[in-house]
Amino acid sequence: MIVMMRIKIISPGKHKEPWLLSALAEYEKRLTRDAKLEWVFPKELSVKDENYSLLDVKGKYLSSEEFSTFLMSKPGHIFVIGGPEGPPKNISDNASFKFSLSPLTFTHQLVRLILLEQIYRGFEIFKGSAYHK
Repeated sequence: MIVMMRIKIISPGKHKEPWLLSALAEYEKRLTRDAKLEWVFPKELSVKDENYSLLDVKGKYLSSEEFSTFLMSKPGHIFVIGGPEGPPKNISDNASFKFSLSPLTFTHQLVRLILLEQIYRGFEIFKGSAYHK
């Protein structure tokens, strides 16, 4: 059984493009039974929380199954997406965990979508649904 998880995603910029808004809304809708999402869009990337995971091209690569295990390891997560120049040094240095979605470079807007899909996939893997197959 999954307890409602709190997930905060901190990312530079805003949601602007209609296609992105539509795709994010679809995954947010799918996650409503499992997670309460909070989006934070600071003008300058800063993190006040002490325990957060940083999406970093130099971070650890996880399979979807490993990400699911990580996601289910605690009742809440804070994910930080760096800006176009990468994360500031203090944010990188203070992250409790760093992982990478790919060795490729994506816009922070695409990273939001990929991360949200992987969060949804992580829940579905945990539940044993056919989504991941």
